[in-house]
Amino acid sequence: MVQKSLTRHWGWHLRLKREPKVHWFEQQTLKRRTKRTTGVVPTDPWFHKQWYMNNDVSPDLNILTAWSKGYTGLGVVLSILDDGLERDHPDLSANYDPRASYDFNSNDPDPLPRYNIWDENRHGTRCAGEVAAVANNRICGAGIAYNAKIGGVRMLDGPITDIVEAQSLSFRPQYIHIYSASWGPEDDGKTVDGPGILALEAFYKGTANGRGGLGSLFVWASGNGGLHSDNCNCDGYTNSIYTLSVGSATESGKVPWYSEACASTLTATYSSGVKSERQIVTTDLRHRCTDTHTGTSASAPLAAGMIALALEANPALTWRDMQHLVVRASRPAHLQAEDWALNGAGRKGEARSHHSRSANVQLSAVC
Repeated sequence: MVQKSLTRHWGWHLRLKREPKVHWFEQQTLKRRTKRTTGVVPTDPWFHKQWYMNNDVSPDLNILTAWSKGYTGLGVVLSILDDGLERDHPDLSANYDPRASYDFNSNDPDPLPRYNIWDENRHGTRCAGEVAAVANNRICGAGIAYNAKIGGVRMLDGPITDIVEAQSLSFRPQYIHIYSASWGPEDDGKTVDGPGILALEAFYKGTANGRGGLGSLFVWASGNGGLHSDNCNCDGYTNSIYTLSVGSATESGKVPWYSEACASTLTATYSSGVKSERQIVTTDLRHRCTDTHTGTSASAPLAAGMIALALEANPALTWRDMQHLVVRASRPAHLQAEDWALNGAGRKGEARSHHSRSANVQLSAVC
């Protein structure tokens, strides 16, 4: 029969009906069928600007591959420890989780940031969007783990004490899987500081007892003090064995001017570089979007999002498993540095001096 017809062919129907050996027949018609996929490439208007995850650079963070396998962060809960979270942002509200949120600066359950004319408390909202901005909603871009639940702990916009830090680090450890922090002591090249007694205990108890004994996952930005020759070995948060420390690489694959080198840095993700290079796309304060998020502050949430994808693929991963997985999934491809050094485990790191080696390698979301 011809492939396209508006009516049934009655002649052939009558002929076939008279044939004693034909038990059943039917003239075939075209049917509309769609693939039940997650929609690998989001339709968000700024996704084309998310160069680090849409194949604009090679290699990128391999996010599209993880999405194509069905991993989008579903079932994973993350909390951003920062200066607040704009919970009603149209690109975050659908994924916002009040159970993963609290305000330890004002002692109430609402993490909404304090607004002023300088928008100085935008940091937490920017970090949150990198992780869990909603996909396919025609707003901004997409988060790496766009089906994960995201919360915010407001703890940086007020007096910061050991108690405030400990409360934040130990907030609902049986409910929250991943804590992302992009802060620490001053990156001035002079300060040697770290967590106090209570925060140290929070780190220890989180990894020992969090997530039902599998261990809370603390993702930490390695620091932006490169211009002052700061060294993250002198930062007791990034240097802790309980944190997963993340550095930065630029779009062109170079070590950015703000990068700090230290032995505790387990991986690096993309971030900003010189003015001519692109930066990170995310949600911004006052329901806006931005493509100017920068520094290791932007790198750590990208890693947290990828860790969420891995955790969805295998929820039984312990905190130590995840550190091993991050190191083994990281590749030095595309990264350019004059002082690559091979460590005792046969893995490349960037040695700024003979005292300091950092594994500045790109984390790829291979779950």
